[in-house]
Amino acid sequence: MIPRLHARAHSPREPLAEALGRPLSSNEGLTEYTVVAHWPGLGYYTPDDEQKTWTSVEWAEHLEDPYLEHLFAASPDDDRHPILHLDVRLHPDDRELTGPEWAETAHRFARAAGIEVPGSAEHGWRWIAVQAQPGRLDLIANLIHVDGTWRTPPADILQRLAGEARRIEQDLNLIPVRTGTTPRSAARTVPSASAQLAGVLTQLADEQAGPLATVRGLVEHTAYRIARQPGAADTDTAHRLELIARRLHAVQQDLDATAAHLAQPRAAAAPAAARRTAHPSP
Repeated sequence: MIPRLHARAHSPREPLAEALGRPLSSNEGLTEYTVVAHWPGLGYYTPDDEQKTWTSVEWAEHLEDPYLEHLFAASPDDDRHPILHLDVRLHPDDRELTGPEWAETAHRFARAAGIEVPGSAEHGWRWIAVQAQPGRLDLIANLIHVDGTWRTPPADILQRLAGEARRIEQDLNLIPVRTGTTPRSAARTVPSASAQLAGVLTQLADEQAGPLATVRGLVEHTAYRIARQPGAADTDTAHRLELIARRLHAVQQDLDATAAHLAQPRAAAAPAAARRTAHPSP
């Protein structure tokens, strides 16, 4: 089980579409078999299980509401990208989880990420968990509290998610991630030139703190602001900016793939003895 934290977004629409593996729809209702878990306070806002008939567009609007209600909410460092998105992928040979197991997994990761806190059911952070693709669970949350305050994720969120993944693997009898062992001599080996270049590309492609992630976030934010302006011309401009943001995301993925290729160990050279030319016997 491998958790992956995405770059924070301005709107939940693109993360939700990615989780579903298809565009959002105002006609297709998402059942409890797709939205397998959500923040406990949802029942206070939608009595009688009304949310069971929501479309993907309505789910996105529900996640977006805290931002629209608190337009000036921002993180301590003035970040205005409140949408947290993480996905969890099972090992290809893992068994298929049941609905309750996916729901339990979602709540455990929500607590590990700090967006579900015991005792804050009706006054918490909005999040949903989507299980729409085989062996994959997506958790999408708004870091803006219903009272307008901003929830800053724990500084060690990646370590918390990884630790929770190991515990869930054990509890649900799933295939663990192979960590392997590294000889002490290998730990002291100086990285090759390819490995160093791979590190540079990885930093560029980093979806949390990389420069492209910053640029992409600014483009998405601008597109969102322009889309809220009246006029067809503004709508067209916002759409063009969204396409630019998607291309930037594709560039990040290409850089990440290239870095992984560079980091792969090269085939060992033939032993020196095998390369020597045989000398005729005297």
